[in-house]
Amino acid sequence: MPKQIAPLTVKQCDAAPQGKHFDGGGLFLEVNANGARYWYLKYRHGGSERRYGIGPYPAVKLPDARAERERAKALLRDGHDPQQQREVERERARVAAVNTYEGIAREFHERNPLAWQTAHRDKWLAMQARHLFPRIGGLPVTQITAPILLAPLVIVEKRGMHETATSLRQYASQVLRYAVQTGRAERDVSVDLRGAIRAPIQKSYGAITEVEHLPGLIRAIDSYYGRSVTREALWLSALLFQRPGNLRGMQWHWVSFEKQTITIPSHEMKRTLRAKVQGKPHVVPMSAQAIECLRRLENMTGGGKYVFPSERTAERPMSDGTVNAALRRLGYSKEQMTAHGFRAVARTVLAEHHDIPEAVLEELLGHGKTGPLGSAYDRTQWTKQRKEAMTVWGNYLEVLAAPPKARAKAAKVVRIGATR
Repeated sequence: MPKQIAPLTVKQCDAAPQGKHFDGGGLFLEVNANGARYWYLKYRHGGSERRYGIGPYPAVKLPDARAERERAKALLRDGHDPQQQREVERERARVAAVNTYEGIAREFHERNPLAWQTAHRDKWLAMQARHLFPRIGGLPVTQITAPILLAPLVIVEKRGMHETATSLRQYASQVLRYAVQTGRAERDVSVDLRGAIRAPIQKSYGAITEVEHLPGLIRAIDSYYGRSVTREALWLSALLFQRPGNLRGMQWHWVSFEKQTITIPSHEMKRTLRAKVQGKPHVVPMSAQAIECLRRLENMTGGGKYVFPSERTAERPMSDGTVNAALRRLGYSKEQMTAHGFRAVARTVLAEHHDIPEAVLEELLGHGKTGPLGSAYDRTQWTKQRKEAMTVWGNYLEVLAAPPKARAKAAKVVRIGATR
């Protein structure tokens, strides 16, 4: 009969000298020369003797080591190798970690299959990291149900952040669709949440589009008593009605006094990444009034890179809040008028009161062509008509800036009629 092995005690485990100390059933505690203790299980599988590491002592206590021995023996009885089974479980855990919501979201973000611009990519990940990852990021994507996804969205919604909640649902849908596409989920459960989140109320940028209120705005700009550069920024915002980012970031090499144009490079425009790379620059015709503004600015900032440099350093453009702050100083609230609102002002007034065609206005605003074919076939630029429209607009604003009596007289001279 084989010699009966007496089970180990905790005291024996603590005081065991260097060597192997068996507990029975193949379990033993091995003590190294440096005093480190480690549990092992000796077993046979497939005709060969093997050793299965259980863990260090005393981190793995004696009862825990015995329980793991019994679990390993149960696997052996079922024909499984405990060591191989552990590797399978580790791989499953690794795959599960990669297949969590956060893991797939970060993979999708890194691959960037939708060719997002940098600003949107940063915002996309930051919003998820703040609102979704802490609550559902660690869950395997297969365990995410509509109620589970809804819970963090409701928290955001209750804070009054309706637009953020709506965006997060859209972001989650992109992640879940990608999980479906890569075989790691069956369906996008976010579609079941349509209607569950209150849609945000879309607010337009504040803009004065009533012609009877425009003279007050234009005269206020003309009499602005702040920094001279800011006054010119207000004037060019009105005269050029380009996007605020393009206006404040305008560089002197974009300006051609000879051609009477401002050429905004494609990569500076609000476009998709592909359109930024493949698209043409946006050419803005200048009216005589816009040229006068830029000539005055040339004397102030013409030696630098930017038409509107920052007050602190010429290496950066002015703050994106400068024009809005100037409008507040003139007494206009953000609900009444904004820097972006100049686009709506020009678009509305030129269409309704000067009969400028929509296609010409859209080209002036730098909007991409819409429709099923987009710009594939429609490559008209309306160069002549855009120049005429800018002339009409510049003259119109110049009339509005004049005192009431002079304005009435000038209006008889300046053509405010149709331009086609």
